Amino acid sequence: MKASEFRKMSKEELDEKLVGLKKDLFFLRMQHATNQLDNPLKIRETRHDIARVKTVLAELSARN
Repeated sequence: MKASEFRKMSKEELDEKLVGLKKDLFFLRMQHATNQLDNPLKIRETRHDIARVKTVLAELSARN
């Protein structure tokens, strides 16, 4: 997702998204360790999405 899409979400939605992305990253790493992951670039994309969500959350907390 793009950062602009994350900026449209509320803080609660972003928190839920962050938890979901962290779970996804865990499962992707497990699949990668057992050679079951088809596309290793998904790990990178998920890490970048986590960073985007954290950035938007930091922006929201800086405004308040």
